[in-house]
Amino acid sequence: MASFENLLYDLDAASGILTITLNRPTKLNALNNATISEIGKAMQQALDAPQVRGIILTGSGEKAFVAGADIAELAALSEPLARRASEHGQEVFCMIEESPKPVIAAVNGFALGGGCELAMACHLRIAADNARFGQPEVNLGLIPGYGGTQRLTQLIGKGKALELMLTADMVKAEEALRLGLVNHVVPAAELLTFTRELLGRILTKAPLAVGLVIDSVNAYFADERHGYQTEANAFARCFASQDFKEGTQAFLEKRPAAFKGE
Repeated sequence: MASFENLLYDLDAASGILTITLNRPTKLNALNNATISEIGKAMQQALDAPQVRGIILTGSGEKAFVAGADIAELAALSEPLARRASEHGQEVFCMIEESPKPVIAAVNGFALGGGCELAMACHLRIAADNARFGQPEVNLGLIPGYGGTQRLTQLIGKGKALELMLTADMVKAEEALRLGLVNHVVPAAELLTFTRELLGRILTKAPLAVGLVIDSVNAYFADERHGYQTEANAFARCFASQDFKEGTQAFLEKRPAAFKGE
């Protein structure tokens, strides 16, 4: 198992829920290249581990999920290195987005710049009532580089996404909920409990089907026409699974299903 300097990796064996905590509290969990690399390693480790069934991403401390990128590191980049940094971040965040195991962001404070992009790469977002979201890169003469221009537009629509990125305005948690950027807003003290309960409900479902739902939804945004074919292929694949046989039999027998992800 890999060790991490900037992350906490905590697996609850009983539930199969892995909590990955960004742990740079003195930097408000800002993303530098090393941290992004560790997120990629942690995700790969989680995907390879059969005991991990679902993942929560959160930040350490009470102020920030991730307050942005490490500006000092960005300021030193050349144009070629900046392109590679963007591609690296996109690659890692796509790993989260494409994970067949559900990933939920528990946003415990500021989610700005790369932090907002990280949250948007997760399948669901739960916000503490003190959370703040934004893509303020234009304040620095930059644009979002880790997929933010794409995912924010997908989540809240072109007009509002452009407004937030062009003005660099932050939005409070309740406004993020209204826009569709987050799924739920809860009191900060209840954030992790609520997130674990929601993920726990998802983990009672058939793992193969959960992963195929994620894949089919992602396919829509890659190519709407391809999305329908992906859905049809995934639908058919379910019929060959033991989980489908167990789920239908359990329904007919009026008992809880015991899914095995097969």
